[in-house]
Amino acid sequence: MAYRNRYDEYLRKRQGVLPDAKQWKAADYARISREDGDKEESDSIGTQFDIIDDYIAHNDDITFIDRYSDDGWSGTNFDRPDFMRLMEDIKKGKINCVIVKDLSRLGRNYILVGQYLEMIFPMLNIRFISVNDRIDSTKDPASINNALVSFKNVMNDEYCRDISNKVRSSLDRKRSKGEFIGSFASYGYMKDPDDHHHLIVDPVAAEVVKNIFDWFLQGMSIIGIAKRLNHMGIPNPSAYKRQCGLNYKHPAGQLDSAWPDSSVKRVLKNRLYVGDMVQNKNRTKSYKVQISVAVPEENWVIVPNMHEAIIDREKFETVQQLLMRDTRTSPGINHVSIFAGYIRCADCLRAMGKKSVAQSYGKYHYYVCQTFRKAGHNLCTKHTIREKQLYDAVLATIQSQIDLAVSMDQLVNDLKSQNVRAAKSSRLEKMLQLKEEEYEKVSRCRIDLYPDWKAGILSRDEYLSLKAKIGEQLEQIEIAIANIKEEISKYQSAPVSENKFISNFLRYRNIQVLTREVIVELIEMIYVHEGGTITIQFKYQDEYQRLLDLIDEQGLASAAG
Repeated sequence: MAYRNRYDEYLRKRQGVLPDAKQWKAADYARISREDGDKEESDSIGTQFDIIDDYIAHNDDITFIDRYSDDGWSGTNFDRPDFMRLMEDIKKGKINCVIVKDLSRLGRNYILVGQYLEMIFPMLNIRFISVNDRIDSTKDPASINNALVSFKNVMNDEYCRDISNKVRSSLDRKRSKGEFIGSFASYGYMKDPDDHHHLIVDPVAAEVVKNIFDWFLQGMSIIGIAKRLNHMGIPNPSAYKRQCGLNYKHPAGQLDSAWPDSSVKRVLKNRLYVGDMVQNKNRTKSYKVQISVAVPEENWVIVPNMHEAIIDREKFETVQQLLMRDTRTSPGINHVSIFAGYIRCADCLRAMGKKSVAQSYGKYHYYVCQTFRKAGHNLCTKHTIREKQLYDAVLATIQSQIDLAVSMDQLVNDLKSQNVRAAKSSRLEKMLQLKEEEYEKVSRCRIDLYPDWKAGILSRDEYLSLKAKIGEQLEQIEIAIANIKEEISKYQSAPVSENKFISNFLRYRNIQVLTREVIVELIEMIYVHEGGTITIQFKYQDEYQRLLDLIDEQGLASAAG
């Protein structure tokens, strides 16, 4: 008999027959979202349920079954947790009536709301009631299909779009002022308890960030750093946030505490650690499509010096340059070679490849031109050099540069005792004079073009072509003049004591062993010539030249030699 009753009920639903009194099993559904602008008390979850409960109390044909609410979910998104639970209960037959306070609580997406009202709910024999809109799909079927409902849905959609634009504009203004607007601070920082738009250093995580930068500069590979962090039992940024009591979920759903190499690389590339606020790196596609997409780096919002730095700028820039170099390691090797990314063929300028040879007396390593190894002698020659030979030559050259820095430091101290603070570079002044003369000469050529065109010496096309080329040439000369003037200004304003060439080389005054850190700090590139000779391009050459100009201007050139 029970089976027969269920079958009869199924037939009545299939045929569209209305259930008897008290057979409408109702669900109260409420929703609120600050993103939609639903801030008023009249739209609070509790107020919505009060209105729905009062409606049910005055309608004897409706029985309350369950309550569903999505607090903090946008009306443009129909993947809301409790709305999806409601739909599951509808499919199970637990619910056959949905009641909302008004149409905007069901949603603010014009297209999707229309699909539910006109297709999905009717197909499932669901009675839909919107109390404030006086809509009842069963008692008054016309109420759900009239133009006013469509108009209200469009207005709800438009309201959401307008609010979304206002919210986005407000957030953009905060970003432009350097105010932090994220839900969670980046690893190494925490929100200031007194101002949630400001970041302060998290001392525990900041030490890990410092170690990551130091290990990388010492020659440890990114994968090697990840392995070391995991071996030490240090939780990754996501797990650390959860340990601190934050309700953080990784975008990819990652729940373990292991460090992947991608997280290490993100730390090394994050400009936030030098004190700059970096935001707008990701953005949702639209107020309807809540999918985050990456923003091109040129469109990031960066405001310098907004919080305490964890990493100094010079170290950070050194790491960025190092990340762009070829520093691959062999499988199972956690440290890169001390020369990785810093050795090139002097002729084809391609990176040199490291090879190993096992002999009866032992194993040795050497470098060979990659162009020769892959393309043969038609494009380049071997340019081979043993690693030990390269090591000794680089160490000896650095020691010579250090001796030079020591000598120049003494000269600078002598100048300081004479209260000499600025230098005038005759070399740069001469360059500026030549460029200004060149500019005058090219300008006269441009002036002469017009009379030549009018006299018939040049055709119109020739005139326009030459005019454009001369214009480009003048722009290039103007840029060169501006750069020279800027360099002259640096010479004249910088105190004698400030010179990176001296300070950085003197740090390694007693060097006896070559390390990866020394290579990164002092060398720009090493070029290997055919036959095994090398040329080293050191860093801080501008500072070195500035010292030479200073010494020359003060009449100490002979001493420098």
